[in-house]
Amino acid sequence: MHKVFGTKENAEYLDREGAYFIPYRNNEIGVIKTPKGYFFIGGGVEDGETHLECIERECLEETGCSSLVEGKLCSAETYGKHPAIGYFHPIQTYYFGRLNERILPPTEKDHILCRVDYSELKGKMFLEMQNWALDRLWIHLSHTL
Repeated sequence: MHKVFGTKENAEYLDREGAYFIPYRNNEIGVIKTPKGYFFIGGGVEDGETHLECIERECLEETGCSSLVEGKLCSAETYGKHPAIGYFHPIQTYYFGRLNERILPPTEKDHILCRVDYSELKGKMFLEMQNWALDRLWIHLSHTL
């Protein structure tokens, strides 16, 4: 499943491919809390990196934990205007699974791993497309558990 957010204007956009991980345990979802708000674990895919390699790197950087990816959930993209970048087009693919135990300290100091009950997190992700992906995970888990 894929969804497009925003309206593409007649402008040159900076495309950014990203891979994101949504760990779950019972009704709790693992998210990163920053001064801006809640985000999924993940980020931009570096040159020559696969989505799963990106997720593993970002999990270690943001949480200090390794990941156990169980599957691909969905993808989304949005067209918007970023205050520092200008016209911005993030393209995000979302995966779900479990976080393993912490194996080293996280390197991103303003990123705090939180486990939040789905009912408390619903609609509170910083990005609209991540709220949509969170709902896709909940629907998926409701049909498999």
